[in-house]
Order: sequence, then C-alpha cells, then structure tokens
Amino acid sequence: MNKFSKVIVTAVQEGCSDVHITGGHPVVYRKNGQIQFDNSGRWTHGEIDGLVKKVLTARQLQTLRNRWSVDLAITIRHIRIRVNVFNTTRGLSIAVRLLPGTVPTIEKLNLHPSLKQVAELRSGLVLICGATGSGKSTTIAALVDEINRTRTAHIVTLEDPVEYRYVSRKSFIEQRELGAHMPSFEQGLVDVLREDPDVIVVGELREPEVMRLTLNAAESGHLVIATLHATHAEDALYRLCNSFPVEAQEEIRHQVASTLQWLIVQQLVIREDAGFRVPVLSILRGNQSVKGILRENKLPQIESAIQMGKNDGMFTAERYTREYLGKVSAFASPQDIFKPSAEVSQEEVYHSPLVDGEPAGPRPVQTRKMEPARGGSVYGSQANLDFSTGTGYGLQDARNGISAEPLRRQQPVPEPGRGNGEKVAPTPVAGKEGTFDHLYSQSIDDAERGGAPLIIDETASIDELIAQISNFGRPKA
Repeated sequence: MNKFSKVIVTAVQEGCSDVHITGGHPVVYRKNGQIQFDNSGRWTHGEIDGLVKKVLTARQLQTLRNRWSVDLAITIRHIRIRVNVFNTTRGLSIAVRLLPGTVPTIEKLNLHPSLKQVAELRSGLVLICGATGSGKSTTIAALVDEINRTRTAHIVTLEDPVEYRYVSRKSFIEQRELGAHMPSFEQGLVDVLREDPDVIVVGELREPEVMRLTLNAAESGHLVIATLHATHAEDALYRLCNSFPVEAQEEIRHQVASTLQWLIVQQLVIREDAGFRVPVLSILRGNQSVKGILRENKLPQIESAIQMGKNDGMFTAERYTREYLGKVSAFASPQDIFKPSAEVSQEEVYHSPLVDGEPAGPRPVQTRKMEPARGGSVYGSQANLDFSTGTGYGLQDARNGISAEPLRRQQPVPEPGRGNGEKVAPTPVAGKEGTFDHLYSQSIDDAERGGAPLIIDETASIDELIAQISNFGRPKA
C-alpha cells in the first residue's frame, strides 16, 4: 500500500490527471493530456493482486469476480481518487483518476461565470456532455456545490462511483453509489422520486430506460443534472432522442423540448500561454427557438441556433475561446486544485448490516436430497427434478432473484461386496425422515427407468411428502 501511495503523491506533485498501473509494465502517467512512462520501477502481477485485495471491500471484490471490472473512489494520504480495476492480458490493471480533496468552485475550474445561473434553476434538465476525461464530473460537482452554498434544497446524487463527498451547508445532500446503495440507475431513479428531492444528479445517461426516467423526473418539476457522452450539442440531442423505438421518439422529443434548460459540451484544451489544459465550452440554452427545433425534429439546425443565440448566453466552442478565454488575464492552475488536501467531509462511511443480511421475503426451504438449483425454468412453488440428467431445477432461489443453473445429483459410493448395477434390498431405517429418504431413493430408481419426473411440493409436511412419494408412479383410481 505504501508503494501505491507514493505513486499517487508523485502524480499529484507532477500535476498529472491519471495514473495507470499494470503488472510487468512501467507505471503510466497522463499529464496535460499526454501519456508518459516511468521506467524507474515496475509492478509485479502479484503486487497488483495484493493491492487489489487490500483496496476492495468484500462486495466490490465479488463485483470484480462477476463483472471482471469494478469502479470505486477512495482517499489515499488525503488525496481523493477514482479507481477502475479491470482484467487485461497482463492480468488486473488499475486506472486512477485524481480528484480534488475539496470540491472546486466554478472560478477555480476556469469555467464561464454564467454557469452559476444553473444553481438558480428550480426545475428542468441540465446536460453536461463531453468525451471521457473531459472533466464532466468535476463540472457537475462545482454546480452542486454552488447550489449547496447559495440556497436551501434537498439534493440526491446517483453516482458510479461517488467521487466528491459533499458537506451539507444550506442544502441537504445525500449520495448514492451504484452497486453499494442501489442496484441500478433505473432503480435509483424510481426510488428518488419518493425521497422528496429538489435536485437530482444522475451520474451518466447510458441506457434508454435511464434516459426515460430522467426525463420523467425533470418533467415532474425537479431540477435534474446529468452527464452524457457526446462531443457536439447536435450529437447529444440526437442520441437522447433516438435511443428509443421510432414510435416513441416524437414523445421523447417533446419531453426534451419542454424540460431542456442547459446543454453544455466540454473539452479540455491546452493553453500555450498558461502551460496547462483549460475547459472549452459550447453552451446551448433551451429558448423558444431551440424548443421549436426539437419538436420539429430539425436537429441539424442546432448549431445555427447556438450561433444566433448570443444574446441568450449561448456560445459555440470557437466563440467561447475567442470571446471568453482570450480575455482571461490569468487562469487558475490545476495543481492548486489537485494538491493533497484533507477532505472537507469527515463523515463516517457507514454500511448498514441490514443491507447485507438475509434477502427480503421467505427464506429458501432446504429439502433433503435437494441442492440449490441454478439455471432451469421455475414455475409456482414446486421444483422439477429431472432424473434422466440428475439435475434439479430450483424454486425459491429463482423467486428471490438468485440465478439458477443445474447441479448434478451426487452418485452413491459403492459399498464393499456390491457390484455395479446390482440390485440390493434397501436397508430398513427408522423415523419419518429415514422413511422419506428410502422412498425418495426408490422413486428416483423408478423415474430413471423411464417414468415421469417427480414433482415435490415444498410447502408440504414430512407426512404429506411421504404420501406423495409412496403414491408416485401408481395408477390413479
């Protein structure tokens, strides 16, 4: 862990934005958008595995095993970092994004001061767009902090992962992380409308259902701030409106037209006069002209609307560079933002044991000779036992959302003196459970000779089970 800490501190001191660590390869740093190799030392594959074990919680480790990648955010020596662990040809690799210990302000990020107007909005949709690594999450953090400092509101964030930890000032802020506090963005958006929010932050719009629920939240009178991967305003709107079936697209366009307040496309460009990257913005405002373009599905006219919307505070990237960045006398240095600093939020990160306890609903019933089934079709409250393959198809597991796949029945171990396939009289056993075992085994033999599969009702008592098995295969009266 000390070796990892030194790498992170070095990255901060050198003004790097990202670090990449993988086994048998030099450590890679990204500075001002450029990749740089550090040939002074390499990590072994074993060191990578050991670091991952120390960094991940038990739940995150299980996510890594299931998905072969996992996202998290942690603090190392007072430096907040976002980490992605993923599987490659070199084994596990670690991608690290450095984050400020404190949430930066709009001024510190060298953003246009008009973005403060977002904090004044009471409803509608604000989209922050850009390529990966363009600073979208940091811009959203600055907007949330602006709301937090200037007015009272209940802010709920849905993130993957939680990058910046906020301290409630004028606003009450609650943060939920994908995989730790909600199973999906869809479920988080369904939940949040019952949590009395004023402002909703959605980490990323990826799937159509997430987009639909986000638009519904904005349409219902909440201020929704979300990110979307797009490099132009037209691309962002096209992706948002055309991610749905053709028959639903017109309704979606009307929803976007009625809710869109701001659409900001951000990219980081190095300034030769400053020596580091600064954000270049394209700003679209939801005025009447833009709303008409959306309703009439004339998206190619969006760029013209931005050019004509100067009086409404719109900017193309070229005009933003010329009229705003060209007039700034001095830019705030990223090294001042990303320097090591204690996190403002000192609240304990608490995981309730109730969440990790028994699943809701009835517990799975454990029946003798039956193992938890996986992968078969399950209907009602019965389990189908296919004796021709020795496979059990489970019931309660599927009801509780546990994936089901077939498990082989254990074959009996031959006893001394008994030949293979030789018929041996059953050994008498005492008690109801012993009788059940004997009848169950006998019914298996009957089924393996071509009979129908045995259907067992798990809600039955031992006496009822014995009666069911005893009558198995007999002709009905």
